[in-house]
Amino acid sequence: MKFTSYWHDTAPRFGGAEPGPVAGRCDVAVIGGGFTGLNAARKLAKEGVSVALLEASHVGAGGSGRNGGHLNNGVAHGYADAKAHLGAERAHALYRAYDRSIDMIEALIAEEGIDCDFRRCGKLKLASKASHADGLKANIELIAREVDPETDWIPAGGLGAEVGGGGFHGGALYRKTAMMHMGRYVHGLAGAAARHGARIWEEAPVTGREKTAGGWRLQTPKGAIEASRVIAATGAYGGAAKGAPLGYFRRRIISVGSFIIATRPLSAEEIAATVPGNRTYVTSLNIGNYFRLSPDNRLIFGGRARFSAVSDQRSDAKSGEILRASLARTFPHLADVDIDYCWGGLVGMTKDRYPRAGEAEGMIYGMGYSGHGAQMSTLLGQVLADLAMGRSDTNPLDGLDWPPIPLHAGEPWFLPLVGLWFGLKDRLS
Repeated sequence: MKFTSYWHDTAPRFGGAEPGPVAGRCDVAVIGGGFTGLNAARKLAKEGVSVALLEASHVGAGGSGRNGGHLNNGVAHGYADAKAHLGAERAHALYRAYDRSIDMIEALIAEEGIDCDFRRCGKLKLASKASHADGLKANIELIAREVDPETDWIPAGGLGAEVGGGGFHGGALYRKTAMMHMGRYVHGLAGAAARHGARIWEEAPVTGREKTAGGWRLQTPKGAIEASRVIAATGAYGGAAKGAPLGYFRRRIISVGSFIIATRPLSAEEIAATVPGNRTYVTSLNIGNYFRLSPDNRLIFGGRARFSAVSDQRSDAKSGEILRASLARTFPHLADVDIDYCWGGLVGMTKDRYPRAGEAEGMIYGMGYSGHGAQMSTLLGQVLADLAMGRSDTNPLDGLDWPPIPLHAGEPWFLPLVGLWFGLKDRLS
């Protein structure tokens, strides 16, 4: 078993990083080489703006290359809850922004010629308990009436053609959802940004940020660069250290581990018994699971597993064993299947689980996707580029307040308590 992301292990690596030291001046400096930062850099470069991107590790090293491979449309939690929290107008706009981002990904892939197995597959949110079915059904019916008619409710008796394993009590179907190979997309996106003129430095973490007469000076171990504007596109992987130059986000982002396993390639018979609908799937438990087939027919099966802010081989291995047990409960016929990959990553959560994009402390930022970043980050990358060029009317999150989290200074000491609370809710629901 490999303790590495399947997406990185099965994708060609980006080879266009700048070989020399970080130096010079640019119009816009982007911090973070994931989907958000790369599409911001690509958009700016296409518009003739000089742009430099600084990535602490390699492109896609964070959440963009360590996720479950889903491009799920719809908001991260119940649409009715979004209306209550945000108001009907903003909830509608945010829902449609997720749809637009998936459309943008599809168009970008075609425009840049990125081979990443993009496919419109639809998503099923599965009722794990009979008590969950009515709520899911009411939510999807509200969505169908108000914002997305390409949705439906599939009762328990109709799930046989969609998902095996048994034990589910109906499912909410979102037809616009897609899937793709995340590693091939992120490296293809980096290549496209570089072709359009963006300079990309890898292994260049930003260690200091200093105000200058003409903007900002960003310091890295490889040197420094000056920029008129700065875009922060880091999320769970930014501002981790005390005193870091992105400390503003440290007080507003909760870094939570998410963990994934991938089986050996399944046979046609095993696929028919497991995911005959070949969609993306997510269960309705608070500590639930998500799964899909990979392009080479592995079952990619993930979930929170443990409420931890650490993702390393030891942590991933512990979580992998929990996920294997969940896989066996969900699909008993796969209880003894070989697991070829086990990996984890950090998800940047906000307190209310809505993403944020705007400007603060002299930086333009977009992050806080709360588990829905793969689908929204491409659009927000373009939004951040627009903000850097003085255009603010494309931001679906404009004006959404983002106060710091009380008693949170970057170390999420409360995660085990959150895990206990959600576990209790799952047992009682």
